[in-house]
Amino acid sequence: MDAREQVIAEAKSWIGTKYHPAARVKGAGVDCLMFLAEVYERAGVVPHVEIPYYPQDWHMHRDDERLMDGVLKFAHPVETPKPGDIALWKFGRAFAHSAIVIEWPALVIHAVKPVGVVMDRADMAGLRFDRSGPREVRFFSPWNE
Repeated sequence: MDAREQVIAEAKSWIGTKYHPAARVKGAGVDCLMFLAEVYERAGVVPHVEIPYYPQDWHMHRDDERLMDGVLKFAHPVETPKPGDIALWKFGRAFAHSAIVIEWPALVIHAVKPVGVVMDRADMAGLRFDRSGPREVRFFSPWNE
């Protein structure tokens, strides 16, 4: 199994885990940021990542790109995502939601409040539009291919 397949298999093993802010325990609770950290670590793609405290609504009141800055430590921007890559969506004033791409634009796996970790159609899961129109999305890959 290659690294991309390992990431997808690990992400799928989290499906059904409840949503819990700042938690990172498979089967018990996770949010979208900690989901990324745990999946890529368990798949052997990145080392353990200690993530400092973050308020759940930081993106509504600040412009700093906390999530994107963290992702950029381990991944680089790509135009077209491949399976196992990362998608980040802009919510509020910053990129504040993440998912693992299974098949773009059809499927992603993400931790979403209040449901938990689910596989969703990216174009149907409330990720595509906000009040002003299409929601901005960017892609990142930890692999240099």
